[in-house]
Amino acid sequence: MSKPACLLIGGITHAQKEWEECASFAALKKFEGKTRPEFLQDCSSGKFNDVVAIYRSNESTSLTGPFDAELVAALPSSMKYIVHNGAGYDNIDVAACTKKGIQVAHTPKAVNAATADIAIFLMLGALRRIHSPYTAVRAKKWRGPNFQLGYDPQAKVLGILGMGGIGREVAKRGVAFGMEIHYHNRTRLAPELEGGAKYVSFEELLSGSDVLSLNLSLNNKTKGIIGAKEFESMKDGIVIVNTARGKLIDEAALVKSLESGKVFSAGLDVYEEEPEIHPGLIDNPNVVLLPHIGTGTFETQKNMELLVLENMKSAVEKGTLITQVPEQSGKIPSCTTST
Repeated sequence: MSKPACLLIGGITHAQKEWEECASFAALKKFEGKTRPEFLQDCSSGKFNDVVAIYRSNESTSLTGPFDAELVAALPSSMKYIVHNGAGYDNIDVAACTKKGIQVAHTPKAVNAATADIAIFLMLGALRRIHSPYTAVRAKKWRGPNFQLGYDPQAKVLGILGMGGIGREVAKRGVAFGMEIHYHNRTRLAPELEGGAKYVSFEELLSGSDVLSLNLSLNNKTKGIIGAKEFESMKDGIVIVNTARGKLIDEAALVKSLESGKVFSAGLDVYEEEPEIHPGLIDNPNVVLLPHIGTGTFETQKNMELLVLENMKSAVEKGTLITQVPEQSGKIPSCTTST
């Protein structure tokens, strides 16, 4: 019998050899189009009727748009798996996939260290209000006209909202800087995973943190989780760090809190409408900005691609995913597709 087919959307940069080796268990296809209408046409024409798994690369959204309900509905009935390159998967309608019996994987473990490193970089930069002197010295203005003292991380409370793999890596690094770690999750972690961190309520996290790091997934429940009301309940002079998703924060409320001094500074790698950034953040010298580069290392990018391929192989040969998205836990039975 013929091998089941796997479809690549976008490119593979660091694991091309490993992708080609997947031909041992699957017929490899690639979406050659550049637009969503082309992809939908290929689906309706039957071109992908033998495809059981989609490898959704980093550039997939720029080609097909989000995997929303419309696109998921157009996928052929043969489709059983979407293996996504990225820890975040808010551009995939998981509920629509679940309803259609499609299992979804992401790459949480591969991104933990690199994203945590960037979170600490942003935290230190925000604590020291590094933007002004950093840009001034390159403009040959030494420290600039308004050099300000910053703060040490030692003995500060680092609050972590979302103590998953990335959050735990941020916590480890915070401990190394002499910080006290508080965290909030929907459920408390087992003691061996807490690493000495203190579990607190959401309200206690907001009111007790000197630095608040956002490390949770974006979904309907977490969208806008930090807004005007939440800023009001925080300590005066809090530092905000976000390396997760921009839509977790109401940017307009953040800008107002920065302007009022409620927020001392912020370190951001993600934005509500990226690549667009709120002018109030661009124009505020007390904000450290990065262009969503949390996973931007050679090692991490390769590890992400390799994890996607491991998920794809496991799906085809065993009918299971290694890192399935948590929303689907126990909701879709495994389905072996190998012949």
